[in-house]
Amino acid sequence: MESIHNTNLEPLNYEEEYELYIKNYLLPTTLEGKEVFATTKKYIVEASNLYTKLDTKKELILLDEDSFDRLYNRFLELRTDKTIESIQEESVEENAEEELSLTDFLRTSSDILTSEESAPIIKFVNALFYQAIKKRASDIHINVGEKKGEVKFRIDGMLVKNADLDKKILNLIISRIKVISNLDISEKRIPQDGRTQVKIAGETLDIRVSVLPTFYGERVVMRILMQSSQIPHITELGFNENILKDIKKLLRSSHGIILVTGPTGSGKTTSLHSFLKEVEDPSKNLITVEDPVEYKSDKISQIQVNEKVGLTFASALRSILRQDPDVIMIGEIRDEETAAIAVRAALTGHLVFSTLHTNSAAATISRLVDMGVEPFLISSSLLGILAQRLVRILCDECKEEDILAEEFRDDYGIPKDAKIYKAKGCLKCNYTGFNGRQSIGELLVVDDFVKNLLKETTDEHEIKTRLVKNGLITLNMQLKKLLLEGKTSLDEAIRIGLNHE
Repeated sequence: MESIHNTNLEPLNYEEEYELYIKNYLLPTTLEGKEVFATTKKYIVEASNLYTKLDTKKELILLDEDSFDRLYNRFLELRTDKTIESIQEESVEENAEEELSLTDFLRTSSDILTSEESAPIIKFVNALFYQAIKKRASDIHINVGEKKGEVKFRIDGMLVKNADLDKKILNLIISRIKVISNLDISEKRIPQDGRTQVKIAGETLDIRVSVLPTFYGERVVMRILMQSSQIPHITELGFNENILKDIKKLLRSSHGIILVTGPTGSGKTTSLHSFLKEVEDPSKNLITVEDPVEYKSDKISQIQVNEKVGLTFASALRSILRQDPDVIMIGEIRDEETAAIAVRAALTGHLVFSTLHTNSAAATISRLVDMGVEPFLISSSLLGILAQRLVRILCDECKEEDILAEEFRDDYGIPKDAKIYKAKGCLKCNYTGFNGRQSIGELLVVDDFVKNLLKETTDEHEIKTRLVKNGLITLNMQLKKLLLEGKTSLDEAIRIGLNHE
């Protein structure tokens, strides 16, 4: 029998007996309008054993492994969707001790979609991870109140409520999460941090777990980290072509500092890692110091900061310089010591990438001066500063025109005849009114103009005014452009930092 290649096959409507089919790798589907059973050479024995016991006239077809895997994962997803639908209706009748002993069943290495554990708590936690991935969530928040708890997902930078939970169930869920993260179940008085890995539909995910005791009990925040294979290429970050061209030119430098700035959640770490990907080369030694290591990579030496044992950014950096690096990535410049070592590393022939929590390119120069870095050292070591933000883009299906009051138009300098839009919400965008995010960036390249400017002043306002006169395209200008093009709303632009310049 010849193997068929068809990656567009879909499961028939999911029913209870499909459990048996999934277990035996015999999958009901439709091929060219005809209902058939599908399997692959690898599982032909298990599938045939079940097929011969069935009273059916449906044909048995062989798929190649790629086609079968895609169809099999669709079945697993449908099964998990069914679990999510029923999970809130299931009551946990066993007492807490009996439920906690279920953690002995843990198999952290197995794929959570294929896990056959039927315990409601285990099912719920598995379903939670699956649903978070499906909705493109970056974090899972489990909050606890006086009488009940709730689960929220952070999607496109905003928290969205997912479910309400009974307090008794909530405590069991938190215990389950603690066990898979190697944390102490009995310790409820102090904060705990851990990591876990889950496999969903063949994809391995790293999850960073933080447990914090609050007045009504423990709350949990789980950050879903991407694998290094999922880091976008520099061209996929969403910046405009001019900025990309300048960034690529900076990345070809052999030494100097490139800083990425912006508030928490503005995509700084993703940008830095895509820069590392761009300069990656077998002939180069790349070392990073991070807190924590967010994207694990085989080609880069990554150091995790550990304050408890004295491994700080500064102490790690001092040791790194003896490791003959070509490129150094510092997770964040937090203090004067780290800033001084970063500058010294750049001046001694290393390419350094790092982040700072400032709001604009001009503010970054002032911050470095405040950290004790001399202006002449800034101009000789700094290559460029990228201030970036992630702006939510309106859903095309449901966005509607926004009728603005005159004072709003005047406050934000919006032309009277401009047509702008606001979020509404529909099924396609999960009733948020937005669909995805776009990066915008303000890139300050330290050229002769900037070097001369630094000799005269380090005042943030003065630097910004002079840079804009010299042609710098600010974040504010880009926000206004997105607003007038109907891509984002006024509320979102103000949230990101739109002001009247």
